[in-house]
Amino acid sequence: MGIKLFGKAQEPTLNEIHEQQERRPSAAEAIAADRQRKSVSDRKVTGASQITVRQSIVPVSLVTILFFLWGFAYGLLDVLNSRFQTALNITQGQSSGLQGAYFGAYFIGPLTYSGWFVRRFGYRYTFMLGLGIYCVGALMFWPSAVKRSFGGFCGSMFIVGSGLSTLETSANPYIAVCGPPRWSEFRLELAQSFQAVGSVVAPVLASYVIFKNIGEDGKSLESVQWVYLGIAAFVGLLAVVFYFSPIPEVTDADMADQAEMTQSQTGYVDKPLRKQYTLFWGVAAQFSYVGAQVAIAGYFINYYTQARPDLNIKVAQKQGANFYAIAQALFAIGRFAAAGLMWIAKPRWILLTFQTAIMVFISLAIAIAGPKDGANWGGLSMLMMVLFFESCIFPTIFTLSIRGLGRHTKRGASFIVSSICGGAVIPAILGNVADVVGTRKAMVVPLSFFVIAWSFPIYLNLCKAKELDAYRESNVGIEGRQNEKGPVPAVNEASLEKGEGIETQELEVSPARDL
Repeated sequence: MGIKLFGKAQEPTLNEIHEQQERRPSAAEAIAADRQRKSVSDRKVTGASQITVRQSIVPVSLVTILFFLWGFAYGLLDVLNSRFQTALNITQGQSSGLQGAYFGAYFIGPLTYSGWFVRRFGYRYTFMLGLGIYCVGALMFWPSAVKRSFGGFCGSMFIVGSGLSTLETSANPYIAVCGPPRWSEFRLELAQSFQAVGSVVAPVLASYVIFKNIGEDGKSLESVQWVYLGIAAFVGLLAVVFYFSPIPEVTDADMADQAEMTQSQTGYVDKPLRKQYTLFWGVAAQFSYVGAQVAIAGYFINYYTQARPDLNIKVAQKQGANFYAIAQALFAIGRFAAAGLMWIAKPRWILLTFQTAIMVFISLAIAIAGPKDGANWGGLSMLMMVLFFESCIFPTIFTLSIRGLGRHTKRGASFIVSSICGGAVIPAILGNVADVVGTRKAMVVPLSFFVIAWSFPIYLNLCKAKELDAYRESNVGIEGRQNEKGPVPAVNEASLEKGEGIETQELEVSPARDL
C-alpha cells in the first residue's frame, strides 16, 4: 500500500492524469458526486480543483469548525501546563512533557497512518477518523484525573494530539485547495483565525469557570474530568455531522490538473517529490517556528509570575492566565488583520514583515529586565506583541510551501503538518533552561529558532517571487474568467523519475463549467 516517504506510492502518474483530460469533469459534477459519500481514488480527476468561491463556502465553513476545536484544545494545553505544576508538584521542565506528548503525536501520525489515510480514503473520512481519535483521548482524561497521574495525562494528551494531527493533515490542505488558487493563503488564514479564537476562549474559561473551584490548596482536578468529558461528547457528535456534510473531494490528480492549467503563468514543471526543495525548506521553517511559538505560549504564565515578584504564586498564576488570554486575543486579531491584508498585499511580503517584527519584539522581551521588586510591564508588553506578529506565520508558511506541488500535494501537506512536532522539542529545551536561568533569559531559545524560520520568507522573496505571484493572477475557479490555456506535458516517466525535465506541447485546456 506504500507508506513511503519518497518514490511511487499512491500519487497519480502524469499519464494517468492526461488520459482523463480529454473530458474534464466540471466542479458541479464533483459536488454532485460527493453526495454519494463514497471515498474517491486519489488518481481520479474529479473537477473539484475548479470549485468557485460560491461553491466552496459550505465545505470551507464546516471545516473551519475544526480549527476552532483544536484552537480550544491548544489553549487548554497551555493553562494545564501551569496548573499541573501546582496540582501535581512538578517542575517547569517536567511539565513540558504535556507539550512533548501532544506535539510528539504530530511527528508520527502525518508521516504514517493519517498521511496514508487521507490519500487512500479522502478528506471526509480522515476528518471522521481524527475526530474519533480525539474523542478517545478526551475520555482518557477522566481516569488520569482520578489517579492524579501525570503520566496518564501525558498519554491522554498523546492520543488527543494524534486525533488533532490527523485533522490537521486533512483540514489544512483542504482549506488551501478548496476554491480558487489565487485565494489559497486568504482562505487558510481566515479559517485559522477561528483557531485563534478558540485559543482565546479556552484560557478565559479555564480561569473563570474550569479552574474556579480548585480547592484551597489549588490541587483539585475534578473540573478537568468534566471538561474533557464534554469535549468527547461534542467531537463524537461532530464526526457524525461530517459524514452527512458536503465535502467534495479534491484529489492529487485534481491538483496536478490545476497546476497544468496555470502552467503558462507559473512555469510549473512536475518534479519528483525528492526535488521539491521549497517544500523541505518550508518544513524546516515550520518546525522551528511552531516549536518557538509553543515554547513561548507554554511558558507565558511562568514569564508573568517571574515578572511579578510582588504577587504570591497563586494570584500571579491566575492573573497570568488572564494576561495570556489577552495575548491570545492579540494573536487572533493579528490573524484577522493578516487575512485582510492578503486581499491587497502579497502573502510573501506579509510573511517577511511579520517574522521580522517577531525578531525585534522577542529580543526586547529578553533585554528588558524591569525593576528588581516591581512588575516588569515593559518585558510583558513586548512578549505580548510577539504573539500578535506570530499570528499569520503558520498558515502562510503552509500554503506557500505546497504551492506548485501538483500530484504531491497531500503528501507534501503531511510533511508540513508533521513539522508541528517542533512543539515537542523546543518547549522542553526552554523549560530546562528556564529552571536554571529564569524564563525571561531562557527566551533566547525560541529566538534562535525564529532565526531559522526567518530564512524561509527571505528565500521566497529572493528566489520564488515570480512563481508565487503568478498564482495570485490565476483565473481557475473565478466565475466567468476560467478560459485558461496551459501546456499539457508529453511525459517520459522514466526520465521524470530521474528528475529530468519534461517536454511540453501547447494544448488549449477546456474551461471549467460553473454551477
